[in-house]
Amino acid sequence: MTDQAESGAIRAALVRLRRTTEIPVAFAGMTGEGRGFRITEMTGTTTQALRGLAIAPGNGLGGKAVALARPASVTDYRSSRVISHEYDAAVAAEGLRSVLAVPVVVRRRVRGVVYAALRESLALGDRALDTAADAVRELEQSLAVREEAQRLMEVQQKPVAGPRAWEEVREAHAELRTLAQRVPDGALRTELLEACGRLASACGPEAAPADRARAVSLTPRELDVVACVAGGGTNAAIAARTGLKPETVKAYLRSAMRKLGTHTRLETAVAARRAGLIP
Repeated sequence: MTDQAESGAIRAALVRLRRTTEIPVAFAGMTGEGRGFRITEMTGTTTQALRGLAIAPGNGLGGKAVALARPASVTDYRSSRVISHEYDAAVAAEGLRSVLAVPVVVRRRVRGVVYAALRESLALGDRALDTAADAVRELEQSLAVREEAQRLMEVQQKPVAGPRAWEEVREAHAELRTLAQRVPDGALRTELLEACGRLASACGPEAAPADRARAVSLTPRELDVVACVAGGGTNAAIAARTGLKPETVKAYLRSAMRKLGTHTRLETAVAARRAGLIP
């Protein structure tokens, strides 16, 4: 994931956090090699006191959230006895009092921290914490999908040799299609599905130009199901993976078979690959 794309995802999460919680200040930073991080994105601030602030694991509220890998909050930052106070000057310069910090966890690794803050000393209740956590979950999902997209594109650019390597590509393609359907950002979803299309167009060794010329058009959900079928998924497994009902999976598969002119799951996977619909 590029720094620009990551910054955009963080900014969107901060805007969503402020809008849903009505907390006026939000800021965030992503972790580096040593699990520390710098505040890089801010919204609702009136000074530059927090920008670039380096937070070490365990220090301050954000460092505590990183170290514990769970949310933390204080009603009055400067007088709190449950955090260390290395960053009091920057917090005071921005005029912040009540602060909550939610770690951003992607694939069991803390990737950063998102903060929300008030300029007065008021308890941030469970509703605020839950709403902040929801905003962070969307950010986590966005980061996970973008990382998977980047991995897929790197796989696509490498020479593929042997059936095992192609199976890895195909499994990643199916996973990415499934993740893309869960992304709330329409532009990001389109970008990811286009990446899936480019990966599919690379096709496997068995693909032929004449087969591609006869390619049919499947709906996004039909493609999701066919991609999972090609990976060996049962209807029940595909339903669990895509969030669809088993009966709906069957309906999409029947529709795809009708369009491809196939009668079995194996024929469907082969026909879709030859048509350049899946890798």
